[in-house]
Amino acid sequence: MFASLRFLWNATRGYRLRPWRSPYLRWRVETYSGQRAEALTAKSVASFVWASRWELLSFLRWTGTVQREARKRS
Repeated sequence: MFASLRFLWNATRGYRLRPWRSPYLRWRVETYSGQRAEALTAKSVASFVWASRWELLSFLRWTGTVQREARKRS
């Protein structure tokens, strides 16, 4: 869980109060869902997150695993 929050914190740097404006998250949503990044709003990001919640949670678990493995190797 902590790794998931750390990823979200880092991914929204500079846009924490408006994460739907983050260029990184816009790019990720556009790449994953095909929605145009320029057209993303708070409502469209929230509906995307809700519709894809299980896949996103799986991704966040994977990022935690990758970070733990990277720490073991360094």
